[in-house]
Amino acid sequence: MINEFQKGALASRLGIPMMYGIDAVHGHNNVYNATIFPHNVGLGATRDPELVKKIGAATALEVRATGIPYVFAPCIAVCRDPRWGRCYESYSEDEKIVQQMTEIIPGLQGDVPYDYRKGSPYVGKNKVAACAKHFVGDGGTTNGINENNTVVDLHGLLSIHTPAYSDAIIKGVSTVMVSYSSWNGEKMHANRDLVTGLLKNTLKFKGFVISDWQGIDRITSPPHENYTYSVQAGILAGIDMVMVPFNFTEFINDLTNLVKANVIPMERIDDAVERILLVKFTMGLFENPLADLSLVNQLGSQEHRNLAREAVRKSLVLLKNGKNETSPLLPLPKKASKILVAGSHADNLGYQCGGWTINWQGFSGNNATRVDSSTEIVYRENPDLESIKSNNFAYSIVVVGEHPYAETGGDSTTLTMADPGPTTITNVCGAVKCAVIVVSGRPIVIEPYMSSIDALVAAWLPGTEGQGVADVLFGDYGFTGRLPRTWFKSVDQLPMHVGDSHYDPLFPFDFGLKTESVPGLVAR
Repeated sequence: MINEFQKGALASRLGIPMMYGIDAVHGHNNVYNATIFPHNVGLGATRDPELVKKIGAATALEVRATGIPYVFAPCIAVCRDPRWGRCYESYSEDEKIVQQMTEIIPGLQGDVPYDYRKGSPYVGKNKVAACAKHFVGDGGTTNGINENNTVVDLHGLLSIHTPAYSDAIIKGVSTVMVSYSSWNGEKMHANRDLVTGLLKNTLKFKGFVISDWQGIDRITSPPHENYTYSVQAGILAGIDMVMVPFNFTEFINDLTNLVKANVIPMERIDDAVERILLVKFTMGLFENPLADLSLVNQLGSQEHRNLAREAVRKSLVLLKNGKNETSPLLPLPKKASKILVAGSHADNLGYQCGGWTINWQGFSGNNATRVDSSTEIVYRENPDLESIKSNNFAYSIVVVGEHPYAETGGDSTTLTMADPGPTTITNVCGAVKCAVIVVSGRPIVIEPYMSSIDALVAAWLPGTEGQGVADVLFGDYGFTGRLPRTWFKSVDQLPMHVGDSHYDPLFPFDFGLKTESVPGLVAR
């Protein structure tokens, strides 16, 4: 498909190759059989920038394997409120961790040469152009409402939401995507002071600025109300490439008329064209516009799946281990007569991958554990109390959490786990020792169930390689992850961050119990 598009572009009057971009936000997530890595919130829990860089390199190869040279990643938002539906796309509530994780950019694009011009885009061979998003303040909206208003002074904007962009630019990021959100009431897609002033002039960004999907339409409320004005405001703000998924002729006509009328000066058009061409030249698109078919075996390769499994292991955060410190439940023994696996998320690949997987909002539907062959595993999605009591289980693993969502579809004022999660926890943990695994894009309400839970693990959204969870549960590896976000007691406390006067979390930012690997565990 990409090659056919490209041949069409090359057959045009100037023969300039087009660049096709895709949302590869946790691996090449729109393509069947690709490796799906943990979402960013889980990677933030690893505190491992080198691992994230490797994930970027693997993603680049899988994307290039399908002929695509450009990804709309990474999201370097600093999510300040877990009620935001995109919180799992953010590495952390702490800007320093987000800054560290910009190491994914040289993974995607390649390492910038030592003597390279600061702020210039860089893309190496078999790499992809990256896109830092969403500029700027997208994770700071009031009450975590998606695409809404971030109310913060300039110092707050520069100290919390901007530092990762400075790092991304130093690392040669090719493009920057503008946020749907507003800053103190002004739409970012129309904010010349920040897009041209801060990003291009102050931070010396030399790549191109791209709008979000129908982003300029949303400059007005309701969207598309005065499209000519929106084109004018967006282009004059400094947007170089516009994402117009449907009616592109309307955009072309309006922009052409605005330039002919000298409303948009030719210098602004020249600036945009120069920036886009610079990225295309840097990517090597003029020399090699078509797909490299030799890369096709990179898609979903075993090496990449092993890397994803490592990422899952390192992303797990152990929040509780035993009713008291002297009797830990984890790691679990592999040899036991019979164990119970329960919960809506235990055998559902779609739930474990989360949003932005095959479909925009994710999917539901469909993998085995690491126990001894003599151990009987009983799986019941939502077992009743009688069946649990009559089975004499050695222990249970309960996997619950959130259903997949993306963007506004994930905005939540309650942050509760999906039903029947609470009932499953109550039934199982009331009758047998239980390790509860929470599969979610953010902290969710868990405090009411804590007393009945023996062990609690935050597994975030692990992706396709969920065996990594079992690797750590059963002691082949130790728990090392630390919370990238504060885990609240009640949503009434939100927003809440380290240093707040009302900071009283269930588990504080950076918390995570450690265990050692214990090879050859037997039943206790």
